[in-house]
Amino acid sequence: MSDVVILFSGQGAQKVGMGKDWVEHSATALGMVRRADDVLGYGLSEVMFEGPEDELTRTSRCQPALYLHGLMGLALLRERLPNLRPVAAAGLSLGEFTAHAAAGTFSFEDGLKLVSRRGTFMEEACEATTGAMAALIGGDEAQVRALAESAGVDVANLNAPGQIVLSGAVAGIDDAVARAKDFGIRRAIKLNVAGAYHSRLMQSAQDQLAAELVGVAMETPGIPVVCNFEARAVSEAGEIRSMLERQVTGSVRWMESIQALIGMGHRTFVELGPGKVIAGLVGKIDKDATVHSIEDLASLEQAVEALF
Repeated sequence: MSDVVILFSGQGAQKVGMGKDWVEHSATALGMVRRADDVLGYGLSEVMFEGPEDELTRTSRCQPALYLHGLMGLALLRERLPNLRPVAAAGLSLGEFTAHAAAGTFSFEDGLKLVSRRGTFMEEACEATTGAMAALIGGDEAQVRALAESAGVDVANLNAPGQIVLSGAVAGIDDAVARAKDFGIRRAIKLNVAGAYHSRLMQSAQDQLAAELVGVAMETPGIPVVCNFEARAVSEAGEIRSMLERQVTGSVRWMESIQALIGMGHRTFVELGPGKVIAGLVGKIDKDATVHSIEDLASLEQAVEALF
């Protein structure tokens, strides 16, 4: 049971009602949402539980919501399994911040303020630019990078074998989608997103986040945390700040991050966040890996039973 890696969801996993049944049945969860609402100065929990969906989908709202939800799930799992000792952590984009909070790199409150500001900076960058993203299915990294260079866009996510996401200006993304088959890529799908995340169009958000990160007290993580930008564990405060900053415009190397964890000898994962996006990606990366996904009371109890 001790050899478990905890993984945290990224933006896009959010859904109205997330965490509501935990708060209705747990004093721990209730206390965490009250702390979050106090720290942020508005009713984040109300947006999480009641929506409306377009409000929860806002980058400035969904990022702190997913951070809070992931840490609530972990707190409730630890209550039920007090001997649980995660051996490593990682998170998809935003989830990397949640992973660091779980590992004790920074406090719950400091991390919450950080992801709230990150979400606001990224939302503002989306509004100031005309960006888009597209998922490319069935191409290898070399083919996708050649297409991205040709279209003047960036590689945002290397999610799983044959699943890579491009990000950039709308005209460039439309061009990449139109010409994907010319580069040997089976399918290209334009995504319904607010802007060009993990691309050069997020530079203003990255610069503002860098200034925020300087002021956040950081400790050595209690367990290895694998960063998105270089797909390796980082432990020194300056390096952690650099990796969290650079992933705003840089590629999320998720496939390599999971492979790094598997290379450490870990094949049992717990996904903390709504839906099973991470479980799906991990399954494509290594069919022998086991992922227990936790998003509500029912899935929490199932995971506890499986891990006990």
